Amino acid sequence: MAERRAVVTGASSGIGHAYARALARRGFRVVLVARRADRLLALAQELGGPEKADVIPLDLARHEAPAALEAELARRGHAVDLLVNNAGVGLTGVFHNQPLDRLLAMVDLNTRAVVELTRRFLPGMIERKRGAVVNVVSTSAFQPVPFLAVYAASKAFVLSFTEALATELQGTGVVVQALCPGLTQSEFYQVAGTDRVLFTRTPAMRPEEVAERSLHALDKGRLRVIPGWRDRFVLAVQSVVPRAVVRRVAGELFRPREETGK
Repeated sequence: MAERRAVVTGASSGIGHAYARALARRGFRVVLVARRADRLLALAQELGGPEKADVIPLDLARHEAPAALEAELARRGHAVDLLVNNAGVGLTGVFHNQPLDRLLAMVDLNTRAVVELTRRFLPGMIERKRGAVVNVVSTSAFQPVPFLAVYAASKAFVLSFTEALATELQGTGVVVQALCPGLTQSEFYQVAGTDRVLFTRTPAMRPEEVAERSLHALDKGRLRVIPGWRDRFVLAVQSVVPRAVVRRVAGELFRPREETGK
């Protein structure tokens, strides 16, 4: 059988790091994509070196990066059997006080890069009549989140985009998944400033558990995957609660501590 290849974006830490390890165990040759080359090289070595993992350092928030990734994979003769769009970033705080350049970079990474990478690699999967795309979303996609407004909106976009693709791809042999994790142990919260909010005081899942549950669900062709039982319970409750109440509760959970006066 031909060697299967998986591209994992945001592979230098957190859920992306866990995906890379889990896919390598499943026999995939893994293409590791992220900004931090040193971390990618260390992970590639752990996975078995150049024979098992490729390293392509890129900042996917830059508009030219997805095309550069496609060109580099073509140069190396690599077809993509599984695309894991995991790279993402958040920013916590009052929207009108946040730096515009960081907000736009977040939109570029969380939405534009997902759309462009999917568009670039999906036709080849359809032609081969096999393949999968996993888009890492978030439980924040299910409601507006004050103080995390752009991040939550970007994830709502990706959830809608993924679910629409699922219908378009029926009968092609290609499947898609929207992975919607809740609080997960990673560097994301420190980078996003979300470590200053009440939400991050709740129990967090391990990234390895999130990745394994995603891949197990992918084997079964499941579209929407919420790996944490607490998150599934909370989302079930909020589905019957007035949206205004859900929004207020989310605002209190994600309000930075200095905003609460505590």
